Parts: sequence; structure tokens; C-alpha cells
Amino acid sequence: MTDNPRAPRTATSRRNMLFGTAAAGAALLAAGCTSNENNDDSKESAGADVADSKPGKKVTIGFAGPQADHGWLNAITTQAKNRAEKYQDVTLEATEGSNDNATQVGQIETLINKKVDVLVVLPADGKALTQVGLKAMRAGIPVVNLDRIFSSQQAYRCWIGGDNYGMGLNAGHYIGEQLKDKKNAKVVELAGIDSLELTQERTKGFDDALKNYPNIKKVARQAAEFTVESGQKKMSQLLQAQSSFDALWNHDDDQGVGAERAIKQAGRDEFLMVGGAGSKRVMQAIKDDDSVVKATVLYPPTMAASAIDLARALGQGKGIAGMAEYEIPAHVTLYSAVVTKKNVDEYLPIGFT
Repeated sequence: MTDNPRAPRTATSRRNMLFGTAAAGAALLAAGCTSNENNDDSKESAGADVADSKPGKKVTIGFAGPQADHGWLNAITTQAKNRAEKYQDVTLEATEGSNDNATQVGQIETLINKKVDVLVVLPADGKALTQVGLKAMRAGIPVVNLDRIFSSQQAYRCWIGGDNYGMGLNAGHYIGEQLKDKKNAKVVELAGIDSLELTQERTKGFDDALKNYPNIKKVARQAAEFTVESGQKKMSQLLQAQSSFDALWNHDDDQGVGAERAIKQAGRDEFLMVGGAGSKRVMQAIKDDDSVVKATVLYPPTMAASAIDLARALGQGKGIAGMAEYEIPAHVTLYSAVVTKKNVDEYLPIGFT
């Protein structure tokens, strides 16, 4: 680390900044490699050296994600590739997505051997891929960890992802506000894969929000598997078990396709439905306002485009526009906005198919 945070770094100092010892590495990732020394007036007026759209130092970014077998995951890959194409100074080396941990590790090791400048990784399993993240960091290749987080902060330079707890919280508050004047209101929840921490966080956020509305009770919950088939099956079970309720929160718009089929087959329309993630199909249904679907809570796949922006800034040794710091942040958590008929036109362009 140098006294002047904008001074060029040697290969050795770059490696030390990225990895270092356990204590030093955590400190650098949390605070960035900056110094309060030599902050004269000229630097304060000039501000940090930030990445912008103008061509700069050429950067090769390696991108590795899971298999795009789900609408949201496909959108992640598309967002990353489209963003990289907008920059004349970025070359994207993208792997073929895989849900097999060993295969994905091998793909990332290939990118490490190619000596890419920066890695963007959405691991199929964050815990299982932590070691390869550490390997990249030790090799002096900064890692932007996308969404599913590695189990060690030393395995990445920056994490960017969605707010699963906030997603549930905002869904719960939206439903609560719609039902706050209804006596003995009932809600049901169609969750995702229960073994995933993200599903548990979404449910916790939802339950915590409902605590603010004593007139509302969650009467049933089913866990699906983020697929159309599971959504239809589990929604059918909820409908059979509950003769009536006032609101449904479905964690995932892809499994919501099946849920909506089950709802139509049952001829039920006495409740409002809130989706999750932000598919274009659901946004259009909200706009048309001709079904039970009234809102969806975003889990924006645009995070992959932002990950490319962060990786490019890292590769060029720059900060981010709009922030005074010389380094990019260690963590970026995206907001889970609620899309309704009032604001759907604003969000339709980022809806995924």
C-alpha cells in the first residue's frame, strides 16, 4: 500500500492488497487501500480517479456462472455479456454455465491460467467454490463475487448481490398496506427451495414485516423448487388446503407461471398475488391488471451488468463515479423495489424473460 492511493501499484503490492494475511486482508476489503496522508487541496478538488464510459486501459474479464436453466439466471448471463459489449476496452471471457461444482471450479481455474485481469463469479454453490476464489485472489486476480456469496471474505475483493431479507420485507409491507384495514386477513406464502439460505431469508423478512400488522395472519406456507412444475403442484396444495385467503406472496416469478396455472384451474380470484424477481411476463400482467397479480418484488439481474462495471473499474485501478473513495466498495447490496401498476412502466425495460 502506498501513501498516495492513486500511485501505480507493482505486481507485488497488488497481490498483497488482494490477499495478504487474514487480518490485513479483511481490513483492506472492508476499508479499501486508502490513506489520509497527502490529501492536499488539489486532490480534494480533483476527486477520486473514477471509471467512466470513455475507453481506457484494456481489461480482460473472466465470467463464470451457473447453467442458465432459469429465466433469472439466463438474464444474468445476458446482462453481463451485453454490458461488456458496450465497452471498447473490455474483453469478456465467458465460460459455459454449469451447476456442477467441480465443473465450475475447473472452468474458473482455466480462466485463472489464462491470466484474466479480473474475475466475475456467480457460483453454483458459494461455499463449495470458496477455495477457487481464494486461489484467484492469491494469484493477484481480483474477484467480483456475484450474488451467491463465498464463505470467506478473503475469496473476493467485492461482493454484489440482491437483498433476500429485504425482498421478503418489502413484499410483506406491500401486502400489509393493502390489507391493513381488513379484519382477520389471511395470507399464504409460496416459497422457494427451503434448503437455500436465500429462501430462509426471504421468509424471515416477510414474517418480520407482517409483525407490523396485527390484523394479518399467515395461515399456510409451501416450499416449491423455483420451477414451473413445482410452482403448479405446491400452489394446488395451498388452494386445496385454504378455502379462502386475502394475499399470496410467491418468491419467484418463474415458479409463478405454474402457480398462476393452478389458480386459474381452481377458478380462484379472491386474493391478490405478489411475485418475486421481476420477470417481464409478470410486469406485463401487473400493467394489464386483469389477474390476481398486482405486484412483484425485484431481485434485479442487472446486478450482473453492475458486476462488469465493478470489474472494469478494478482492472483499471479506478473508483466509481458518484463516490469519493479511490477504491470500489467491498459490498454492494441492491434494493428490492416493489413494482406495481403505478410504476411498472419504469421497470418494464429491465424485466427478464
